[in-house]
Amino acid sequence: MRRMAQAKQKYDSIPIPGELSERVMQEVEKANIQRSGKKKRMRRIQRMRRAVVAAASAAAVLFMVGVNTSEVFAREMSDVPVLGAIARIVTFRSYDTETEDMNISVEIPGVEMISEELSGLEDKINEEIHGFCEQYAEGAVERAEEYKKAFLETGGTQEEWAEHHIAIKVWYEVKSYTDRYLSLAVAGSENWSNAYHETKYYNLDLREGKWVTLEDILGEDYARIAGKSILQQTEQREKETGLEFWTDQWDGVDESTKFYINDAGNPVIVFEKYEIAPGAAGEQEFEIVK
Repeated sequence: MRRMAQAKQKYDSIPIPGELSERVMQEVEKANIQRSGKKKRMRRIQRMRRAVVAAASAAAVLFMVGVNTSEVFAREMSDVPVLGAIARIVTFRSYDTETEDMNISVEIPGVEMISEELSGLEDKINEEIHGFCEQYAEGAVERAEEYKKAFLETGGTQEEWAEHHIAIKVWYEVKSYTDRYLSLAVAGSENWSNAYHETKYYNLDLREGKWVTLEDILGEDYARIAGKSILQQTEQREKETGLEFWTDQWDGVDESTKFYINDAGNPVIVFEKYEIAPGAAGEQEFEIVK
């Protein structure tokens, strides 16, 4: 009870931001400051557990305030898997905000490296992930506000706008975790426009303590190997489904090509909507077997 009271007192001293963009920036900055000072494993875990207690208290207090009040919390680290006794994934921060105009749901993952030798990699990946989540959430809110302004200026009413039920979501998915690789997808979407959807993939070699590239998995000739496999697979899919692929407009595989690693350790190359096929076909994925 004493720890809970201390956590509540700590939370009560934090002002609730009025705007989402300010909220995201403040919380991500707070997360970065907390993590940057962690030099020892036990200190890292103890600080994050205190954050869990404080966040749980905050969520309880905010719930009593009303349904339109934002909640901030972090989930218990004991509920997430340990990856090869080297790393674990946590929901480091979660935002669920409902306003008069829109609903914003943001889940920011964090990678916790058990091995001190990988602390540098931990800082890099978390900085990139937090930056992407912040940037997407802020951009999505700006786009929704611009959309609302244009809607009202062209004759739409506030009542009609409310029927749009604008929803912005940022979330993550663990694509695979083995004793060798950790592959994580972080995505953002907006329900009012199919044009705005973005997914970033973070692939880590837990043995080597580094980012993984297609060249690391497939070798120096990765572009030709992957390109050949994709063309063969698109040809087969066209025969089976009648779907037309735009391979004649495709520039091939390079260092910027998006991919994740599946449980078999193979790279899966991902094309967004409209990138290689009609939008109705959705995202297209191609596993490249080594």
